[in-house]
Amino acid sequence: MAAAVHLELVFSRPETTQAVTRGAARLLLDMGYAPLMEVCLPNGRRADVMALGPRGDIVICEVKSGLDDYRVDRKWGEYGPFCDAFYFAVAPEFPVDVLPDQPGLIVADGFGGAVVREAPVEALSPARRKALTIAFGRLGAMRSMRL
Repeated sequence: MAAAVHLELVFSRPETTQAVTRGAARLLLDMGYAPLMEVCLPNGRRADVMALGPRGDIVICEVKSGLDDYRVDRKWGEYGPFCDAFYFAVAPEFPVDVLPDQPGLIVADGFGGAVVREAPVEALSPARRKALTIAFGRLGAMRSMRL
């Protein structure tokens, strides 16, 4: 029986990632942010969700589909210089006690999410904020033209 459960978890990872990403984006929309998924950052990393707030603040959410995903992927530490606030976004069944205390925490499913722990805010420099905001707007516009 344990093998069947393990196989189910392995095969459900893309669905979990998609659901958590969608739920985190919906939560950010409800909070007044404009989210984009899979945003390439100037350092070559890709943010799962990046969102621009009404006052120009930038939030990044790193989606973790499961414990293995968290343990293997440690690139999330490189996102901080490109946002004012950083969150992990995980499914309700994720063992949140393994996550560090410092980033914010969002628990989400395919329908929405909730902020479980607020992210510490570290303001971007004005020059970096301007560059990121312009790049964000251009990316959003280019994506809308493809639709």
